[in-house]
Amino acid sequence: MVLHEAKLEPTATGPLDGIRVLDLSRIVAGNMLSMQLADFGAEVIKIEDPDGGDPLRDVRVKGISVYWKVYARNKKSVAVDLRKDEGRKLLLALLDTAHVLVENFRPGTLEDMDLAPDALHARNPGLVIVRISGFGQDGPYRTRPGLGTLAEAMSGFGAKNGYVGEPPLLPSVPLADMVAGLYGSSAVLMALRHREVRSGGGQTIDLPLLDPLLSILGPEAAVYRLTGKVSARTGSRSDAVGPRNVFRTLDNRWIALSTSTQAMAERLFRTIGRPEMINDPRFRTNSQRVANADACEAPVANFISERTLAEVMNTFEAADVAAAPVYEVDQLIADPHVIAREIMVEFPDEQMGTLPMHAIVPRLSDTPGRYSRPAPKLGEHTVEVLTQVGYDTARVEQLARSGVIRLVES
Repeated sequence: MVLHEAKLEPTATGPLDGIRVLDLSRIVAGNMLSMQLADFGAEVIKIEDPDGGDPLRDVRVKGISVYWKVYARNKKSVAVDLRKDEGRKLLLALLDTAHVLVENFRPGTLEDMDLAPDALHARNPGLVIVRISGFGQDGPYRTRPGLGTLAEAMSGFGAKNGYVGEPPLLPSVPLADMVAGLYGSSAVLMALRHREVRSGGGQTIDLPLLDPLLSILGPEAAVYRLTGKVSARTGSRSDAVGPRNVFRTLDNRWIALSTSTQAMAERLFRTIGRPEMINDPRFRTNSQRVANADACEAPVANFISERTLAEVMNTFEAADVAAAPVYEVDQLIADPHVIAREIMVEFPDEQMGTLPMHAIVPRLSDTPGRYSRPAPKLGEHTVEVLTQVGYDTARVEQLARSGVIRLVES
């Protein structure tokens, strides 16, 4: 089976057509945020250091910047040295034409560069400024390094993962950055909507990595207040519903199972040939099933262990029991549902021919996202963008000779 190939449409428009975003951020959170906007038509211009650009470019696999290629799709690159006066003047010229600025410097850095939000709003009253940091623009931890790992640890997320008696488990992907990026793109649209509909001005969005990740833990604090107990780590189990876990099949595969409703639990017990469990006082209600998880899961595990993954999935699907295989990435991209819905696409790539990556999310019926261009080379659009704000050829060449800008990656 072959993944659908994404078709590049450089002139196609989207619902955010006409919105110009200057992205000064580095690594994942800001790139996740601006990728969402770029996928739906915003002109996203990455403002990068001429000496190497966004450090995400250096996260390579077999010499290829795969992370950059995924998160920088549909964007442009302008390479400007903001440490130089001429570089900051150039940035201000671009900001005069922008609707959104995204940055993730350590709090106080914009102010040290004479680019504080108040000054920027004085020049461009409608500018939406997104300030990404580890812990926010105020508070005692504001100057700590803004790394997602720290947020994943402090938010309570790490403590929730793993098994009793074993170390807490941090995610193997930059989850805090990704969650913040998604919150951030939503916040940008709210701010633009306010400006458009209520004739409001621009505003500043304080977007730490800590707060969004904490928010996805739901009622953890409320549960603690009610019980006086900190939730123990439960591995793949849930302390809210049961049974819920992963189980090994006869052919050494894994299947995930969840019974989030009473009817689902009852269907499961009937399907595995144990209808008496429905009225067993240990398993009659969800709370009782969670409290007696070992005993509740044992017959489920036995049933699954005696059958192959295909046999279990066929049985459970026929009985409308909620289950899914635990995929490795090679199994994911070969799944017929993933292929049919084009959840993954082959994106055109200069080095690899095509590069598999996730498709645009979410899907809009009338104004869908579009693929306009692959991730840019460092400085690829410097001339194009500077020309738009009044820099002539001689001026651009002079700035390049002085090291203020970089014209294109060699």
